[in-house]
This record gives sequence, structure tokens and C-alpha cells, in this order.
Amino acid sequence: MNTALATTTATTPVLRRATPLLHHCSLTTKSPVFRLNGVRFGSSVQKISKKFLRISASSQSASAAVNFTADATIPKEMKAWVYSDYGGVDVLKLESNIAVPEVKEDQVLIKVVAAALNPVDAKRRQGKFKATDSPLPTVPGYDVAGVVVKVGSAVKDFKEGDEVYADVSEKALEGPKQFGSLAEYTAVEEKLLALKPKNIDFAQAAGLPLAIETADEGLVRTEFSAGKSILVLNGAGGVGSLVIQLAKHVYGASKVAATASTGKLELVRSLGADLAIDYTKENIEDLPDKYDVVFDAIGMCDKAVKVIKEGGKVVALTGAVTPPGFRFVVTSNGDVLKKLNPYIESGKVKPVVDPKGPFPFSRVADAFSYLETNHATGKVVVYPIP
Repeated sequence: MNTALATTTATTPVLRRATPLLHHCSLTTKSPVFRLNGVRFGSSVQKISKKFLRISASSQSASAAVNFTADATIPKEMKAWVYSDYGGVDVLKLESNIAVPEVKEDQVLIKVVAAALNPVDAKRRQGKFKATDSPLPTVPGYDVAGVVVKVGSAVKDFKEGDEVYADVSEKALEGPKQFGSLAEYTAVEEKLLALKPKNIDFAQAAGLPLAIETADEGLVRTEFSAGKSILVLNGAGGVGSLVIQLAKHVYGASKVAATASTGKLELVRSLGADLAIDYTKENIEDLPDKYDVVFDAIGMCDKAVKVIKEGGKVVALTGAVTPPGFRFVVTSNGDVLKKLNPYIESGKVKPVVDPKGPFPFSRVADAFSYLETNHATGKVVVYPIP
């Protein structure tokens, strides 16, 4: 047992579960067929161009009927992925005797059903912001979707049995949670949570929180509004695929352009891009049009600043920042998820899950390795989590 990790959480008395948790969970899925921009979609996870995309749409929720009736169903220990040193994927270890996190008065305990990886997960594990990180050892993971099994005394809006999703760390780089989502259980502040959209399943929901909050906050910070134009660099990525959809279907963009590789141009068009740019064949500096906003999700700020209109804005998520470009670190906020839930439930905004996933819980190390190739389409999701 990882003693250092256990001693940080074992102070809260937790009763043993009466029966195996897997016996409490059943999943069902129903999905209609529909069309998006002339492209036919069927089940909740489908492929475009037969090989590169899983895109979630108006599927019925794959709901977990979890019958937790008392703390007796919550174990003292859980399975979790842990690292005790910074480094490569090899530092990740699957442990089976990690103490279930304690629940503070403003938190809920979630039985994790699905989680997702983000580039910040890899950077954190590599020690790139160790000065502001929480203490080692670490259970990684920001994105979660699951079922509330216990609520703190000050929690008002959630109850046991609620299906929820969240980015579990309010500040991604400043003291992120020591106990993240790549575990059977995680504790999350009420203010970071939202009810899971009814029309998507847990795997789809897990891919949304950090990315969609980043996309939305970036648009807010650039003062994006109806009638403005935007260029999204890396439109097929986890954040970029959501920036396209929010700009077009939530904020009312007059024009959305997005870069992608040749095989992913159809994807960005299906998400709402009016102009799909093949970055392997075209240089964005040669584009005839200028844009009110460039959302750089790939690290090309030096080029991005050359294609904005006078007074335009560039937000850069990674790489060097060239003025007037700027960078921000997302703040997790359940109110943002609540604001966007109606657009997700109406089908206007859709999660994009990379076709190589979901990765089972036993293959989290493989999921990290794939994420770090920087070739994922949409989000890398881990599901199911036992």
C-alpha cells in the first residue's frame, strides 16, 4: 500500500461496502439516427470517413442505476492510478489499496464511471509545474463523470444518485487535487459540478469539462460575440473541436475557419467550420481573410497574430506567446457546464471521443502514451472504471 497517500485520506471513517460495487451498476443505451450537415450518424458513438472519428450526438444516456443506500456501500480502499515521482508514462502504477478520499462539507464523493485525459495531465506528471503542484504521490486526472454516492453537510444542490460531471480541480496548475479522477472514487467541490447532460453517456460526458470550459473561457476573454469571425488552430483537437461548436452554435459567429490535417477536414466541417484549412498544404499566413479572433490550440502564436484584423485578439493555449496574443489557465466552474448543458442536450454541441478509445481502466498508461503523440482526435477517454 502507498502509505504516504493513504495517510492523507484515511482520517475519515468510512464503512466497508456490503456487496461488490459492480453488482449495483447496469448500463443501457438507445440512439436514434440523424443527419448533421448531410452526414448520416447512427449510434451514440459513430465514425465519419469510416476510420477517424467518434462523434457523440443525440443518443440517450447510458445511465448507471447505482443503488447506493448508505455509507456501508463505500469501501475504505479503492483502485487508483498513482505516481510517486515525476517522469514518463512508466511512473504510473495501478494500485488496489488506496484510501478513498475524505469528503469535506462542501464536497460530494463521486463513484467514477468515466474519466478523460488532457495535455495538462501529461505535463503535470512530467513535473513541468512541480513548484505549484500538490504533494506527491498523485492520483492524476481532471475530467470526471460519475454518480454521487455521498454529500457533505453544506452541499445544497446535489444528492446521492445524481449523475454528474466536472473538472475536479478549480485551478489546473495551482495546487490541483492530489486525488484526481483516475480512480474508483473522487471528492469534488459542489461549485465545480453540474448534472450530466441527459442525452449523452458517461464516456462522452467525461471528455467535456476541462476542454469545454477552456473553450468557453477563451471566447469570453476575447470578448467574442455574434457577428464576429474566428480562426481555430487545431480544430480537431479536444479544445479546438469545442471552440468551433461554441463559436458557431452558442456565440453566433459570422464565420468559423479551422485548421486540421487532410483526414480530419470533414470532421471540422461537420462541427460547424465554414472553412476547413488543410495545414499540411496551406500556410495560414497566406489566407486572404483576416479574423476578429484566432484561438491557437496548437502553439503557432507567431503566425496567428499575422491573420487578425486591426484590434483583433489571439488566445494561445500552448507555445510561446507573441503580442498581442495572450495566455490563460482555465478556472473550473460548474456554472459554465450548467450554462452549456442546454446546448449539449439540444445536440448543438457534441462531444468528440477519439476513435482509439475509450481505453479501459487497466490501460491508462497506454492512454497517456497515445495522448502524448499529439495526434488524438477530440478527447482521450478512460471507460469503464470499475
